Amino acid sequence: MSANLNTPFPELIRRIKDEGIVQGNDILKIDHFLNHRIEPSFMQRMAKEIALRLRDYKPELILTAEASGIAPGLMVALELDLPLVYAKKYHPEVEVPMLSRVLPSPTKGGSYRMVLSQKYLPEGAKVAIVDDFLSNGRTATALIEMAREARLDVVAASFLVAKTFKQGYREIAAAGVPVVTLADVEALRDGKAIIRES
Repeated sequence: MSANLNTPFPELIRRIKDEGIVQGNDILKIDHFLNHRIEPSFMQRMAKEIALRLRDYKPELILTAEASGIAPGLMVALELDLPLVYAKKYHPEVEVPMLSRVLPSPTKGGSYRMVLSQKYLPEGAKVAIVDDFLSNGRTATALIEMAREARLDVVAASFLVAKTFKQGYREIAAAGVPVVTLADVEALRDGKAIIRES
């Protein structure tokens, strides 16, 4: 991991430690400030940092998935003055031609279909993926696959929080995509999040 791509963002680390709720060894609940209830000024500060780390990759488009990826994706797109495209999950009807993937839903059981209209994906464009959370990496991997299928150049995948003990981080890195993070959670145990701090 490149230090500058994954340098811990102190305010986010502190919020996770002080306010995060750990359930078992797998679930970290921070939705009260990250994705269910959103604090715009805090989200903006995190987006500025993500944008700073993405700038050298010269993205031309930000790509995310609904719903929780939209807030950080939009804020990063605003910072970089780029368009944002998001994959639809809940009402996946888009203009053709379209790209799609069927993904398992870890929180609701079953599966869902995620779709993108190729109309909004200019061939050859440099794209950066932005999302709130990286765990198993199914959504991010599907976005990478669809972007590549549309002949886009995926220059980076960025996440506010990553569970580095899960497979998603390794899978994205193995796909040759640099991973940008603000908080790397190395483990969840004894009711606490173990977070990389340097």
